[in-house]
Order: sequence, then structure tokens, then C-alpha cells
Amino acid sequence: MDRSTACALALCLATGVILYRGRRLSSAAEAQDTGAVTRAASVANGVVGLIGNTPLVRINSLSDATGCEILGKAEFLNPGGSSKDRIALYVIEQAEQKGLLVPHTNSCIFEGTSGSTGISLAMVARAKGYLCHIVMPSDQAIEKSQLLERHGATVERVAPCSIVDRNNFVNIARRLAQEYREGRGYFVDQFENPLNFEAHYRTTGPEILRQTRGKVDAFVHGSGTGGTIAGVTWFLKQRIPGVRSYLADPQGSGLANKVNHGVMFANTEREGTRRRQQVDTLVEGVGLNRLTRNFARLLPQGARGMLDGAVSVSDADAVRMSRWLMANDGLFVGSSAAINCVAALSIARHLGPGHTVVTILADSGQRHLTKFWNDAAMAELGHSVVAPQSLDEFAQLLSA
Repeated sequence: MDRSTACALALCLATGVILYRGRRLSSAAEAQDTGAVTRAASVANGVVGLIGNTPLVRINSLSDATGCEILGKAEFLNPGGSSKDRIALYVIEQAEQKGLLVPHTNSCIFEGTSGSTGISLAMVARAKGYLCHIVMPSDQAIEKSQLLERHGATVERVAPCSIVDRNNFVNIARRLAQEYREGRGYFVDQFENPLNFEAHYRTTGPEILRQTRGKVDAFVHGSGTGGTIAGVTWFLKQRIPGVRSYLADPQGSGLANKVNHGVMFANTEREGTRRRQQVDTLVEGVGLNRLTRNFARLLPQGARGMLDGAVSVSDADAVRMSRWLMANDGLFVGSSAAINCVAALSIARHLGPGHTVVTILADSGQRHLTKFWNDAAMAELGHSVVAPQSLDEFAQLLSA
């Protein structure tokens, strides 16, 4: 390479870096107008400053096949690896403002979680000077416990059981917080705490509105605590006329039936058919057979309320979608993101070409390696782990 060519190449690279940094700074400046709690600046203020303002990614294979723009909010790019970073930061900061938590005083944060919220809480707790104690069902992927421990949390794995049982993981966490005497004990209560809804209403919703410039025809998401789907749905419906919102629900959960028919029921709950204590699905983090306080915000006027419908997704389709996305888009997603994408595909087909459908890619497959992304384990359950040859293999799940 001669000198003039080398100089020209160096100039191009320098220009590219300047343009890239300019775009990043411009995006950070735009974020100040959303009222979001998340900090966006050229230099993040600690690890909590990295939370939020995640990009929207066009899922090319699904978009090209349907003629719609199917966009996934890449929440797995949060520093704690999931969308739960948002509520962890927001709930803790609200507790600090009320004097319920004081840094470096042995204050301890307690929560019952299937894993992701716990990881986020443990990360934020470390950054802010708190202890963290997590109680989780023993049937969740072991790597979630390992990640929690690496973040310095105390972890208890307990047998799965109904929420009405005093030994349910949520109830144990609540009790431990009440009994804590070494300092302030704070129970997050993500399922019923309205701050969960508020965190997504104030951050995730505004980001989607800004990133799409208000062009959203449908939002689709699953429900575990209900905070994300409720917060985003409320925010978008107050600002985008005609926008629709759909629930993506795993098999074994009764929420889809509640939305579509007004009755909480799942076929896998029939007598003699149930395999697991909570929800009969291999998908972790979403699906319930009760209404949380956060999800109930979506049903104020009857069965559907603010939702326009629900899509039930089988475990088989969730597994196949995860393998499809890896094979065709290079996206390595977790189980809840997989059901979201199955539902988004169905809704895009239902709406027809030219529409924009937004969903959430809550976490990556990295915390599902021993279960959902374990091919041997999935094959043992009878699920194909080979990427489908065509999207035609996914049924039309939402009726016209």
C-alpha cells in the first residue's frame, strides 16, 4: 500500500469514527427529551448509567417474509443482560428517595424471582452499596443462580409451588425481608409493585416512541410480572391513535384465555395433565395463572381492556423460533424472546404487509444454556432443535 493510499484510508476511518461518535452523542441528546429515568450521555455514570436506551433491531428474516417491519428492542444489551435492569434501578432509586434504603448500612434487597430480575437487582445493589438476597424456584436454569452468586447475591433455590403456599419463592422473600434485623430489609415485590409498571411507562415506552418516530401499528409482549406489557401499552396507546397491543403467552399459562375469553384457564391445567407446579411450559420468566397487580392494569374495562388479543405459543414453536432466528438472523435469544417473535410473526401476518410490529428481546440465550438451548434436553422432550426450512412451518396463530 503506497503512502497516499494509506493516508486516504486513515482519513476515511477517522471520519467514520467521528460520524459514529456523533450519532451516539446525538442519540444521547435526544434521550433527554423523553423524561426517562435512564441516563444517556457520552460517558456513563457507573454501570447504572448503561441501563436503558437499548436499540431497536429489524429482524430481517421475519420482516422480509411478511412485508412488515418487525422490530425487536434489544434489551439483552443492558449491562445486566435483560430488560429487568430497568425496574431494578427504578425501584431501588425510588426506595432511596423514600428513605427505605440507605447505601453502605447493611441494607438488604430481597426478591422472589425466576432469575433475571434477581441478576439485575444484584448488579444494581453492588453498584449502590447494598446486600442482595434472592429466592428462586429450583426448576430454573442453574446458570441464573451462578450469575447471581457471581454478582455477590445470597441465593436460595426452593421447590416450585403455588403463590398461595407460604413456601412459594415470592412469599419466602417477603418473609425474609420482614425478619431482617442487620439493617433495612426491602422487599421489591416485582409482581405487585406498581413501580414496575411505572419504570416501563417512563423509560421503555418513550424510547420505542422516539426510535420509531411514532410509527407503530402493534406492540407484542409476554407477561411475567406484567410490568413491561402494561407500561409500554399504556404509554403508546395514550400517544399513537389506533396502535394495537397483543399478549404473547406460553403454553400452560391462563392469561391468553383470560384476554381472549374472560376466563383464566389453560388446557394444560386439565386434571391429570399438569407436569409442573406453576405453569406447564419450558419457557422461563413469563406465563401465569393469576392476575398480578401490574397486568391487571390492562383489564380495567372487562376481559380484554387495553389489549387487542392474545396469542398462545407452544413450547415446540418457541424452540423452533429460537433456532430459526439463530440460523437466519444470528440472533441468540432466550425463551421469552422466542415466544414474542412467534407472536409477532403471527400478528404481522394478520395485519398484512406495510405495518410495523414492535416486540421485546428481553434476554439472550446465554442464561438458558442448560435448558432451553440444551439440544439434548429439548430433544428428550420431543422438540425439534433443527432450524425450520421455512416460516410456513409456524401456524397462523391469530385468527382474522
